[in-house]
Amino acid sequence: MAKALLGYVGGPDPRMLSEMRRLQQRVQDLESELLRMQAENDALTAVADEHSLLSSIDLDQREPALT
Repeated sequence: MAKALLGYVGGPDPRMLSEMRRLQQRVQDLESELLRMQAENDALTAVADEHSLLSSIDLDQREPALT
């Protein structure tokens, strides 16, 4: 019991601190990956929207240009 109390009062476990730092770094890495993928997805969505807008134009029914 004395060892358990001494260990508890003695301060945080270095292994636990190391694991917590590792997990915090992993969270930061995943957040940056998420931001990168969201930016990539936004760019692909913009290209797809532009493509769908261009493909929706019916070239057979276009009007002549006024000159």
